[in-house]
Amino acid sequence: MNATIKLESTHYPVLLNELISIISPLYGGTFIDCTFGQGGYSSKILENKLNNIIALDRDRKVNNFANILSKKYKNRFNFFNKKFSEIDKLKIKKENIKGIIFDLGYSMNQVKDLSTGISFKSTSQLDMKMGLNDLSADYVINQMRQENIYKIFKYFGEEKRSKVISKNIINQRKIKNLNTNDLVQLIEKSLKGYSKTHKATKIFQALRIFVNKEISELIYGLINSFKILPIGGVLVVVTFHSIEDSIVKFFFKNYSTGEVGSRYFPRLNNKKKLFNLVKKKPTSASISEIKNNPSSRSAKLRYAFKMSENNDFIEFINKFKFLLEIENLERK
Repeated sequence: MNATIKLESTHYPVLLNELISIISPLYGGTFIDCTFGQGGYSSKILENKLNNIIALDRDRKVNNFANILSKKYKNRFNFFNKKFSEIDKLKIKKENIKGIIFDLGYSMNQVKDLSTGISFKSTSQLDMKMGLNDLSADYVINQMRQENIYKIFKYFGEEKRSKVISKNIINQRKIKNLNTNDLVQLIEKSLKGYSKTHKATKIFQALRIFVNKEISELIYGLINSFKILPIGGVLVVVTFHSIEDSIVKFFFKNYSTGEVGSRYFPRLNNKKKLFNLVKKKPTSASISEIKNNPSSRSAKLRYAFKMSENNDFIEFINKFKFLLEIENLERK
């Protein structure tokens, strides 16, 4: 998961101007970049000498980008090769944090790295690991039961023909283990008719989510970010598909109202308001940004300011418990 898109040697941090206007880095402070990638957000924020960055990324391949910023901004930039769900384990001074940033998109560098198996053009073994995990897409496709493969495709990829595709995978792997190219061809044969996007898009999305435990990473990343964010600090999240966005939307909306009840019963102010949700609808990329960076067309930015402490977030976890259970199917 990265914050930076690289196209033709140019870096395109998604919705950069919009994000900068929200976090107000001109006033100085410490910001946590939970998805460092190639450092697009971090670099921009560090241009102000009053700012400090704490950056995280699970992908070890971004260490070279982190080293560049470490040398350029000595004592103002710190990088940790960690999953952002572990953000609360960092030893940092909570009171100095002004904002926490998530960008849940994959960088073009990751897509172009054919060894990861993320690209449809890859002919290598299925992998899709983003770092700090052991399970690969190869295990899912070549070893898991059809019933569980079907569930992963249906609920993480929202693919209508998941049952057909999962059945064809089971039949084909009896002949040989499938690699990335084999899987792409199998999906294309399984899905007939015209498609605006590549026919393998939803299945590959499902595999990435499952392999990297992106549901639990996001849920606990949000919860643990709330724990270390001081009151008045801002939490910003950029999502790229409907599952991510539904999780973030519920997190902000559910905990930003002080009213509970229904149209038939009186509203009760017994629910603690944790966030100030300035804008209910997400911010999307402008036409000009999409033209320069087509990857930004599906980006949605949501943000909220922390207003109070303490919540067990049980309601939030239970809301997406079904997805969390699917994420742990047949794990070694």
